[in-house]
Amino acid sequence: MRIKPYGDTRDDGVVQLSFTLPLEWSESADEAARRLVAAMGFGDVSVAEGRAIASGFSFFVVYAKTSASIELDGLAAAVPRERTLSMDEVDGLLRERVGRKVRIAGACIGTDAHTVGIDAILNMKGYKGDYGLERYAMFETFNLGAQIAPRELVRFARENDIDAILASQVVTQKGSDVRNFTELAELLEAEGIRDRVLLLCGGPRMTNLLAAELGYDAGFGRGTLPSEVASFIARRVTA
Repeated sequence: MRIKPYGDTRDDGVVQLSFTLPLEWSESADEAARRLVAAMGFGDVSVAEGRAIASGFSFFVVYAKTSASIELDGLAAAVPRERTLSMDEVDGLLRERVGRKVRIAGACIGTDAHTVGIDAILNMKGYKGDYGLERYAMFETFNLGAQIAPRELVRFARENDIDAILASQVVTQKGSDVRNFTELAELLEAEGIRDRVLLLCGGPRMTNLLAAELGYDAGFGRGTLPSEVASFIARRVTA
């Protein structure tokens, strides 16, 4: 089965693009935006919105059509999601098979100061009525907060016998998230503790495929619930 983008009618190929150009806004700037999108290979290009956002910069919303399509047959997620376990199931599994609390360290790494994501997963109150990992009886959770250097997180993991690391990055400009995630994985390897630590990463643009490419055990993107992370950790440390 092949599919195309859907704007007004099925398979019409209509897409919406938004971008900024280093131009003062004018009708000429609108035309520059239209021609730029046409040069990308799109057809039926129209500028729906063009306006100044700062001196020498304009923002555009453009509609256009593409002839591209993709084949869905054989397409699957990099890591299929398993059934989410309840809190009691997670605690019971760890109590039976591990016999001690699983030690988890989480942090927003690099210079990123956005803790909303890591707090939603770790803090006791959780997210969308789903309790965070601090509330689980069989987890001992350390939330190190924001702007934690990868080297500092590795040192903490080594000195505190951490079983699982949750690294978060919200800021993605110029690949800063990929660089920090890569540095963390490489430092764990260099310290010789990568094999004994479950390594997870998260962020609004994170996918399991990207996480695997960076050397992580799993990646969690937008909308992830604490119970999903708890279930993954419980299953992996008891496998």
